Amino acid sequence: MVFLSAVGLMLLGYILGSIPSGMLMVRLTTGRDIRTVGSGRTGGTNAMRAGGSIVGAVTGILDVLKSFLAVHIVRWLFPGAFWLEVLVGVAAVLGHNYSLFCIEWKQTRFGRIPIFHGGAGGAPTLGVATAFWFPALYIVLPAGLLAFLLIGYASVTTLIGGLLIILIFAVRAALGLSSKWYVVFGVISTALMTWALRPNIERLIQGTERVVGVRAWLKKKNEASASDQQ
Repeated sequence: MVFLSAVGLMLLGYILGSIPSGMLMVRLTTGRDIRTVGSGRTGGTNAMRAGGSIVGAVTGILDVLKSFLAVHIVRWLFPGAFWLEVLVGVAAVLGHNYSLFCIEWKQTRFGRIPIFHGGAGGAPTLGVATAFWFPALYIVLPAGLLAFLLIGYASVTTLIGGLLIILIFAVRAALGLSSKWYVVFGVISTALMTWALRPNIERLIQGTERVVGVRAWLKKKNEASASDQQ
């Protein structure tokens, strides 16, 4: 019975995570398909590129809420089942990264195969961490915003968030304040984000990754200044 309930809740977590908030928001506000813009991902950063800052912010909030809700459903049905909270949280991140509603069919010599699209997993990972311990939001979000503005790489910001979540729950587990299972979630979700961000990491190594925030502003300012001097 517990096994069937766990499978059902993981499926629910995956479906909730699969809701493509960015694709829906961009479609509703601009009529565009977010998958044809920028990185093609459905997360908040690409939604911002496709529809503006407000669309990006709302997308991020919705992506946090869907995984937050998934974990709280588990907590309501099975209080104290930390391992199940983690499994459902991971399922929600997987749903976000490989959405049931963002399937592209690719023709191969073996026939048509489904290619799942989605985001990189940063926002739903934060949603799960916030469900585990709400004050995590007050640590990860400001640190992420600061990294986004100053470091200037959305991919690096996402990975910093994952590492912070591991650190937060490792310290709490060591102090006996939360379950060690939450550390396991941090490690798995960060690995999933790293895998999803492989193209960005390659561009970082090559020095071709697009910049955002203060660095993007400085870059445009320098380019404009150089153009005026010519």
